[in-house]
Amino acid sequence: MACRRGTVYACPDEVRRRRRERPAEPVRTCVGCRTRTVASGLLRVVAVDGTLVPDPRRRYPGRGAWVHPDIGCLRLAERRRAFPRALRSAGALDIAAVCAFLT
Repeated sequence: MACRRGTVYACPDEVRRRRRERPAEPVRTCVGCRTRTVASGLLRVVAVDGTLVPDPRRRYPGRGAWVHPDIGCLRLAERRRAFPRALRSAGALDIAAVCAFLT
């Protein structure tokens, strides 16, 4: 197959370097402070019947939101109303279970 004019192909060394630069773990964004961190440094939470439930083993089905395991980030996310938006749920969510888990 012939090359088109003007097409720039990456050299194999550049492709290998890009592959090495990728993080080994998935990167997620904290809904409280909005910083990007590796997923192992964040706590996954899910909405179950209008209640926010911590999912430390990441086994609950459905959409999850990620927050630093810090009460400050949790309160910031609550103040910003980030949990209903991230979890696509209508209305406010009760965060008492996550507060109890973090303390």
